[in-house]
Amino acid sequence: MFWYQQPPRHGLKLVASTATWMKNSYEGGYSEARFDITRHNNDYSVMTIKNVTYNDAATYFCAANDH
Repeated sequence: MFWYQQPPRHGLKLVASTATWMKNSYEGGYSEARFDITRHNNDYSVMTIKNVTYNDAATYFCAANDH
């Protein structure tokens, strides 16, 4: 599963990828300390942003890969 951030008037930026069998993998500029991702199974994931700032204003997307 992949989590993306799309700030206003910008393209998608990958925040992190996760799977039930691996530790979350964060892209540069993002960390588990602020972007907490839980995934209980292949169908359900939640991302919580801690200490939200003005720069976090964006649309966030979750995408699943089912191969």
